[in-house]
Amino acid sequence: MLPSAEPRGPKPRRRFSRRNIFIYGTLLLVSIYYLLPLYVMVVTSLKGMPEIRLGNIFSPPMEVTFQPWVKAWSEACTGLNCDGLSRGFWNSVQILVPSVILSIAIASVNGYALANWKFKGAETFFTILIFGAFIPYQVMLYPIVILLREMGLYGSLWGLVLVHMVFGMPINTLLFRNYFTSVPEELFKAARVDGAGFWGIYFKIMLPMSLPIFVVAIIIQVTGIWNDFLFGVVYTKPENYPMTVQLNNIVNSVQGVKEYNVNMAATILTGLVPLIVYFISGKLFVRGIAAGAVKG
Repeated sequence: MLPSAEPRGPKPRRRFSRRNIFIYGTLLLVSIYYLLPLYVMVVTSLKGMPEIRLGNIFSPPMEVTFQPWVKAWSEACTGLNCDGLSRGFWNSVQILVPSVILSIAIASVNGYALANWKFKGAETFFTILIFGAFIPYQVMLYPIVILLREMGLYGSLWGLVLVHMVFGMPINTLLFRNYFTSVPEELFKAARVDGAGFWGIYFKIMLPMSLPIFVVAIIIQVTGIWNDFLFGVVYTKPENYPMTVQLNNIVNSVQGVKEYNVNMAATILTGLVPLIVYFISGKLFVRGIAAGAVKG
């Protein structure tokens, strides 16, 4: 008797099935929705004002010019000064670097201690810390102004660094605590048996294993601090304004001709740093999320 000739293996799929057309069609529409504003910004920033006055914002530039970018960076007026975004860029860098390093360093130790070295009242302390993450910023604006003034830091870059560091602490502590909790407890106990102490386990075991969660924390902090406008305009003085505040001064200027090409170039320049960070560390960000950064 001949063996049955039943088909074997996976069932072949139709490349243009109704489901695939719906999924890829939806993704295409969402991609166009997000990319279209960026396209308009780029092509507008590369046009001269006579071409912009023609009114077709979607047409590519007939004559490419980088003069709007040069003016946005070094010549546009941001209040009393007409030195472009360059000063605000360096102010943002001076705010960003210490804020990110200090907040992540302290939060990682906090998360490590709360996950592996629980002390009396640890849960209460953690609850209070997390509660701070949900208090609206607007409620705390004026008390922090008084606090910074009494500390002699109001209007300075270091005052804004302190504000960003404190406000970033709850969410970063939560991320690190959840990540360190997901590390096998046997690893921690084995290190204790070998005689490793608090800092020995942290630097030799936990830290080398924590690259993905550090990347997640860095991306969250860089994006939040670089894009901040509220704290920058409240807690600093004009000479220390970060880039976002200067961008607002350029775009909302009511004097002279509205230069849309300069405004678009200034907006793209302001958003470049978070964009570059996302492109460079995107894969590690996904790994950190998948490794338990948002569990708990």
